[in-house]
Amino acid sequence: MNILEQTTQLAIELIKQQQATDYEFSVGKSSGVSTSVRLSEIETLKYHLDASFDVSVYFGKNKGQATSVDLSKKSLKSAIESACLIAKYTQEDPFNGLAPSERMAWKVPDLELYHPWNLDAKESVDIAMECEQIALEQPEIDNSDGAELASFKGESIYANSSGLIAELQNTKHTLFCSLIAKRNDEMQTAYEYGIALDSNDLTSASQIGLRAAKLAQEKLGSRHLNPQKCPIIFTSRQSSGLFSQLLGALSGSRQYKKTSFLLDSLGKEVLPKTINIYEDPLQVKTIGARAFDQDGVLKRKQFFIESGRVSSYIMGQYSANQLGLESTANAGGVSNCCVDANFDGGLVELTKGMGRGLIVTDLMGHGINITTGNYSRGASGFWVENGEIQYPVSGITIAGNLKSMMRNIISVGSDVDIRSNLKVGSTLISEMTISGEG
Repeated sequence: MNILEQTTQLAIELIKQQQATDYEFSVGKSSGVSTSVRLSEIETLKYHLDASFDVSVYFGKNKGQATSVDLSKKSLKSAIESACLIAKYTQEDPFNGLAPSERMAWKVPDLELYHPWNLDAKESVDIAMECEQIALEQPEIDNSDGAELASFKGESIYANSSGLIAELQNTKHTLFCSLIAKRNDEMQTAYEYGIALDSNDLTSASQIGLRAAKLAQEKLGSRHLNPQKCPIIFTSRQSSGLFSQLLGALSGSRQYKKTSFLLDSLGKEVLPKTINIYEDPLQVKTIGARAFDQDGVLKRKQFFIESGRVSSYIMGQYSANQLGLESTANAGGVSNCCVDANFDGGLVELTKGMGRGLIVTDLMGHGINITTGNYSRGASGFWVENGEIQYPVSGITIAGNLKSMMRNIISVGSDVDIRSNLKVGSTLISEMTISGEG
C-alpha cells in the first residue's frame, strides 16, 4: 500500500468517527521541475512537491467542505472536523448529495495518461536554452521574454461513502517560448508552445523556437483597419476559446442560475446543422482525457450538440439535481471535447474561400458577457484580399454577439489543435464588426 492509499484509509477512518451521513474526498500529490531562461541566463529553476486533501461531508442535506495541503494525520483530522462543523451550521440544500452508486467509476479504464520524465536540472536548462537560442538567431528577433520547460507528474484518489475508491495518474510536459521582433521602431511579440503527456511526443526545442520566431516576424509591418463589417477566421488556436464560451453557456450551473445567453436551449438550434460537438473522454493517451469526473461518475462518449441542436447540458451531480436531470459526468468540466469539422481543409483553404476579410491570430482583453452573449475583444492578425494574406493588422477590436456568431459559422476546418482539451480547427464566421484606427 503506497502513501496515498494509506492516507485514503486514514481519512475514511477519521470521517467515520464523525458519523456523517455521507462523505466524499479526493487526496492527491504531484511533483515536477520547471525551468525558465531569458537571454541565455537562468531565471528560475524550481522543484515542485505538492499535496492536497479536499473533503465534503453531508449530514442529511447539509454540506460542509474543507481543504488541506498537508496530509499528516493532524491536518486531515482538522480539515474533516472543520467540514463537519461547517455542515452543522449551513442551511439545508435539497439538491446536495452523492451521485447514484450505479453511475460511479467502479472499474476505471487505463487511459495511458501517465508517462513520467526523469528530467534533471541540467537537461531542463539545456532544452530551454536551445529553444531560446535558435529563436534569437533568426532575423529581426530583437529580444526575448524567455523560454520555459516544465514536467509534472501527479496521482490522486477519489473516495466516497458508497465505498468507491478510484485512482488517477497523469503527467504533463510543456515547452514555451516568447519573443520580441523589431523592425525600425515597431516591435511585436509572439509565442509558441508544445504540450504532451509523454516527453517523447513533445515538439522539439528547435521547432518551438523557430515557430515562435516566425510568428513574431510575420507580425511586423502591421497596419490598422477602418471600421467595417466583414468575415472573420479564428485560427485553430483561438477557436478553442471561442467554443469554450458556448460550452460555458450550456453548463448546468449557468442554466439553473439563469446566467446564460443559451438559457433553456435544450433541443434548440444554436449552430449550423453541419456541426456536432461531443465529448470523447476515454481516448487513450490524449490530452484532456479522463475516466471519471469530480463526483466519481464514470465518463462516456456523449454529444452536447448534434446537427446544430443542443442535445444535452453539461452537468455534474449538483447541477443535474437542480435541473431535475441526470448528471453528464462533467463535475469539473468537459474532458477531450471535440468540434466536428464540416470543411475539408485548414487555414489556407478557408482563407482562399473567404476571399476578403480578417484572420484573427491573437486576442486581448475579456470583453465577454456570458449572460447576454455580447462579445468585444482586442485582436490582431492578418488582412486578406482575393483569398491571400496582404499584411498584418493590430490595434483593432472585433465585436458581435455570441448567439449570432455561432449561428453565422460557415466552416470549421480540419486543422485541429490537438494541444487543447477542446479540439477544433480554424473557424470561419460570415460577419463580425471591426473597429479601430483608420
